[in-house]
Amino acid sequence: MSGEHKPALDTAEFDKFAEEYLADHAANIAISGETPDYFARYKIDEVRRRWDRLGLAEPASILDFGAGIGNSWPWLARAFPTARITGLDVSERSLAIARQRFPGMAEAQAYDGGEMPFAPASFDLVFSACVFHHIPADQHVRLFGQLRRALKPGGRMAIFEHNPVNPVTRYIVATCPFDENAVLIPAGALKRREVEAGFRQVDVRYTGFFPGPLAALRPLERLMTALPVGAQYYTFARG
Repeated sequence: MSGEHKPALDTAEFDKFAEEYLADHAANIAISGETPDYFARYKIDEVRRRWDRLGLAEPASILDFGAGIGNSWPWLARAFPTARITGLDVSERSLAIARQRFPGMAEAQAYDGGEMPFAPASFDLVFSACVFHHIPADQHVRLFGQLRRALKPGGRMAIFEHNPVNPVTRYIVATCPFDENAVLIPAGALKRREVEAGFRQVDVRYTGFFPGPLAALRPLERLMTALPVGAQYYTFARG
């Protein structure tokens, strides 16, 4: 990358954890009573519900920003079966594992943290799952600006993050090997950075209120999204 920008993500850091990511993640979230697949799936299902409530046309193209080893790909493909999926990540080792796990499911592209390798108006939906807490805060507005340019007019961006208000979330992040350098982001701060980058109609919703043993109560979560105590939150914004 050019000298104008420092790397937004540490490639070596993520390559280091690529091989053990699934096992480490599963062990780390065991306290929740769920698997990595559960957390990958519920995010996509929530985006699908928002998409349908807005009456938006089926997306033709989706960007998974910070795709890692591809955990979101099968759920994106299931929820949006006609969309072309592109996964972007700074860890080439993680992307190689993603290709092996899900051959042909998405186009995997490596990224150096500088300019994103996409023409303007390339995607209908930008999705990112718990990536920005790994990125230095002073890089957020720049990256959101690039993501907004990559969206088609009227496109949407969904960014999921850990909620620093939730004590269980804080414990899980503090004990997670690949979150050793993570800095959790308050929802209001993430929203402000998206607005500064030019996004409109930035809405914040909270998720993850009931652990596995209380799964029977999860239908209530759709009525609780305004309560700022869920384990995670997401922003849903218009480009």
